[in-house]
Amino acid sequence: MFPFFRLWLAVQKAKRAPALSLDETCIVPMRVTLGDCDIFMEMNNGRHLTLFDIGRFVFSVRTGLCAEVQKNRWGFVVAGSSVRYRKRLKPFQRYEQHTRVLGHDEKWFYFQQTHQIGEVWHSSALIRAAVVDKGKILPTQTILQVMNQADWQPELPEWVKAWIAAEALRPWPEA
Repeated sequence: MFPFFRLWLAVQKAKRAPALSLDETCIVPMRVTLGDCDIFMEMNNGRHLTLFDIGRFVFSVRTGLCAEVQKNRWGFVVAGSSVRYRKRLKPFQRYEQHTRVLGHDEKWFYFQQTHQIGEVWHSSALIRAAVVDKGKILPTQTILQVMNQADWQPELPEWVKAWIAAEALRPWPEA
């Protein structure tokens, strides 16, 4: 089940937190609950992705994007992800979730998100996401203009460019 209460609580805290710019990292303290765990009593791999949703929502609140999305009746969409798992997170363990935008192209924003304790990464995800209006992806430049960040044009890291290229080669399964 989606952790709606955790999302609500994280968003309420984010509303009172200092604003962030697009090039800053959003850090959310978290704790592993029993509901996050699988039969091996570690955080389930799918739960990592679900909890990364919370981090992106908190990031959107703190950067002001969420207010623009609500005002314009837009939505968020994720269209790709790649996750690496390094170390297990056990029940009741405290950790931090780090969310940052690495850059963008014409359609997509590329997020790096990690679950970590100190400098030790337990999982790391590359997420391709966009803002949509009536089911259509809005150009990233439109979003940046609304956020008064139109000149924010960071160079995507080479490994992200390689992932984008690999995804373009990947075929969809045949019907």
